[in-house]
Amino acid sequence: MAASDYGLETKFARLGEEIALTDGSVIEGYASLFGITDKGGDVVVAGAYGRSLKKLSAEGRAVKMLWQHDPAQPIGVWEAISEDAKGLKVRGRILSEVEKGREAMALIAAGAIDGLSIGYRTVTAEKDANGHRLLREVELWEVSLVTFPMLPEARVGAKGDRPEAQALRELAAVFEDARRMLACR
Repeated sequence: MAASDYGLETKFARLGEEIALTDGSVIEGYASLFGITDKGGDVVVAGAYGRSLKKLSAEGRAVKMLWQHDPAQPIGVWEAISEDAKGLKVRGRILSEVEKGREAMALIAAGAIDGLSIGYRTVTAEKDANGHRLLREVELWEVSLVTFPMLPEARVGAKGDRPEAQALRELAAVFEDARRMLACR
């Protein structure tokens, strides 16, 4: 059964100065930013994750760290997830003992992967006057490392990041936008 069969939605955020990979495996930063309209027309409202995070904690469960939203490919563990005034802050470890984890670390270090995406189920949402979907409460399931993000404002800058690497990331975003437009036809 696919994740979509359970009502799972995903929302992307580009890694950036907000997310850093340190000590080869520790990743820390923001997986979601509040109040910013993403490329899908959604806006996450401050406090949207609170109830879900409290419930997970009370039940002794954790948000999963996946590779490209594939539930068969966990690549690490999120050790801390919390909301602050800016968004959903995450800190975790990519596991080098897992083959895909080693690949993820190498790809992040090279600047080839620069995105995070949340996997969630919408609990409460409404449309605003501009037609954007305001996500007021979501049930957070997972945070994945991904290739193409939908929230460009939260991007990654690895140590030694070169200006041409940023240009390549922006070009990749343009190609992804074009792919989505063609898929809608």
